[in-house]
Amino acid sequence: MSETRDPLAAHATVPSWHHPPPNPYNPHAWIVGEPDIGPGCWIGAFTLIDGSGGLTIGAGCDISAGAQIYSHSTVRRVVSDGEAEIERLATRIGDHVHVGAGAIILMGADIGHHSIVGAGAVVPESTVIPPWSVAVGVPVRILEDAARKYSIRKRDQPPPERSAR
Repeated sequence: MSETRDPLAAHATVPSWHHPPPNPYNPHAWIVGEPDIGPGCWIGAFTLIDGSGGLTIGAGCDISAGAQIYSHSTVRRVVSDGEAEIERLATRIGDHVHVGAGAIILMGADIGHHSIVGAGAVVPESTVIPPWSVAVGVPVRILEDAARKYSIRKRDQPPPERSAR
């Protein structure tokens, strides 16, 4: 006769560092550093939010499942056999930006308000995406002013007052 095992017993021996640190957005999101995340943001499961080099996410943003937002890079350190330091560069996401599932935003990117980063897109280091743009593909192709079609405001109306983000 086989012995019945408690499947949660093994979980009790897993060290605490093996899990994402607690955060107020999603228990399955990994948030590093101290990013400035605006009010009304939704962050999906299995996301990585890297605030170690400075990260601002504006109000009302949706960061979909599996997205990765970076403010650092270890490439130069690794390729230089450890002679170079880890590079850090602040990343900014404006108000009311939608980041699609599995999108990757690299350090130094600046994404304008009311923009859309498509699912699976890769935003290269230091890319500037203007407000109301749609960014899709690998690397991203920026379609300026293309996000306005998703707004319920009439096209001739200016956007509402925004925060200083």
